[in-house]
This record gives sequence, C-alpha cells and structure tokens, in this order.
Amino acid sequence: MQIDLDFWRGRRVLLTGHTGFKGAWLAIWLAQIGARIHGLALEPPTDPSLFAEARVAELLEHRIGDVRDERDVREAFAAAAPDVVIHMAAQPLVRHSFAEPAATFDVNVRGTVNVLEAVRRHGTPAALVVTSDKVYSLAGPPRALREGDPLGGADPYSASKAAAEIVTAGYRGAFDLPVATARAGNVLGGGDWSADRLLADAARAALANAAIVVRNPGAVRPWQHVLAPLAGYLMISERLAAGLPCDPALNLGPADGELTVRAVLERVAALWGGRLTVEEQPEPAGREAPYLALDSSRARELLGWRVPWDTDRSLVETVAWYRGRETGDDPRALCDAQVEAFGAEAARQPGG
Repeated sequence: MQIDLDFWRGRRVLLTGHTGFKGAWLAIWLAQIGARIHGLALEPPTDPSLFAEARVAELLEHRIGDVRDERDVREAFAAAAPDVVIHMAAQPLVRHSFAEPAATFDVNVRGTVNVLEAVRRHGTPAALVVTSDKVYSLAGPPRALREGDPLGGADPYSASKAAAEIVTAGYRGAFDLPVATARAGNVLGGGDWSADRLLADAARAALANAAIVVRNPGAVRPWQHVLAPLAGYLMISERLAAGLPCDPALNLGPADGELTVRAVLERVAALWGGRLTVEEQPEPAGREAPYLALDSSRARELLGWRVPWDTDRSLVETVAWYRGRETGDDPRALCDAQVEAFGAEAARQPGG
C-alpha cells in the first residue's frame, strides 16, 4: 500500500466532520503529508475530544458550520476551492439514531445532498462520501458482504447511510460526478470518547478502575484500526482525482476476519493490566445486527490497499494511546507517531 505523497503535498482538501474522532485522525494525517486542509463541522461532539486535545484546529482552516445548511456548505466550498472533498460529517452512532431518528436522517441524507450539490456546482475533481458497513440488507444467512449486495437498514442510522449511498449514486449517474463511497467496518483508535462505542467505553471504565457493562457480548464485528480505512479514503481520492476507473463503492474491512465483542474485551482487559472489569448483561440489549462481516477483496485488488495492523495490533495501539495520554504524553504526538508507524509498515508489506 502506498499513499502518493507528491499528490497530497499542497493539495486543497475540504474535509467535513473534522471535529469528530475519524475526522480528527484524518486531518492529522493530511497535515502530516502536506495537504492544505479546510474543515467544515459542528463543534466537537464530545468532551474531551481528540480534536481539542490534539490541537487539530492548528492544522487547517477551521470552520464551524452545518452540512444541513446549504449556505454553510456553499461558503465552505467558496473558501476552500477544493481539489478533493472527503465528506465525513454525520450522525455516526447506531443507538443514538433510535433516540434522534429524524435528526439522523437529516444530517446523513440532506447533508450528503448539500455536499454533492456543491461538488456539482464547483466542478470539484474528486469527492468521497464516507458511509458504513451497516448500509447492507442483512436478509439471508450470515456471510461476508460484497459491494454488489442489496442495501438495507433495520435502524435509522443504517437506513440513513444506505440512503446516502443512493443519493450519491443518483448524483454520480445524473451528472457524471467523480464521486465514490467507502464502507468501513468498526474502527478502533485512541482519542475516541463517543458514548456507546466499545473501545471508548472500555477506556473510560479502565481509567476510572471501573466495570464496563456489555450489551451484546456475542455480536460479531469487523474490527480495524482507524488508520486502515483512512488509508483507503486517501487512495480512493487519489484515483478519482487522476481520472482513473474507480468502483462506485468499496468495502474497507480487516483482512484477518471478525471477532465477537467478548473476544475483543478479553484482549483489551488484559492490555489494561487488570484495571478493566467486564460485566455482561444477562440478555442481549437493543436491536443491533448480531453479525457483520465485509469482503474487502475488491479494494485490495483495485487500490493495492493493504492493512499492516491486524486486529490484535490495532487493540495494542489503541490501548497504548489511552495509557500514554494518561501518563502525560501529548495526544498529537501520539497520533503522529502512530500515523508514521502505520504508513511505514504498510509501505513495507508485500504488494505495498
């Protein structure tokens, strides 16, 4: 896997959702490789936040705005004059979508429409819309899902992301836009403080020497470090900007398979050295899918996308980030070091 550093050096990038967990990591990476970044997002969604602790505002033109507001989006495009748009702004939490379904659809669907309308009007050379592995219909026996499988959604979050896929397909087909979508599996990484995210909940519990209560310990998910899909986002964007053939949607999931929530927490508890206690609810909670798996062979074939960190290494690096922060290490420096290590190891991989 090779990120084209010459491509990104000086490249004008509009990144929506840069105050969120994944957006902050991507802003740090883009700054490290020399991109000129403009961000459009709401205030950070958590306190603490990676955006604030890693001083991400220093790395880009930081603009507070709402992708649901056409004027905010138009003004961001006018200021950025972007060569590449990476649209990550979203309501990203499944459980929160049950509490705020209308708002979830509003930001995830109307926000995508507004961004793509601006891409169309400005003639932006490349745009990537980030969706989710949860866009698929889960009818039928459990198996690894492929890009051509039917879209669906049995909860507001999943349905809203599937709708964003359809919106993107409509704009691409009607206006021949250079736009694709990326469907990533569950991400791990330091600096996530969101509620109802497994590693964030585990970090909070471990730092307080408390217990984490697990809702669905038998649920199976494709776990990967946040840098893995972000590398895919960069590579897809490069391909679109170069005018090379690119699939309309690509899965980005771990090469080493899936694990249950229980297995992940057993490893995380060991890494925290006995500071984390895991308690399982006697009955499964909520209506989340019991099994999700992605077939990401097409991204590996088309992009040469290779993930150097397996799930265990991803867990090690995630816990190391939180423990480093606890002992006084600078969060930006922790991120920079992990970005550098990930990129160097990816480049050394066979086929990289």
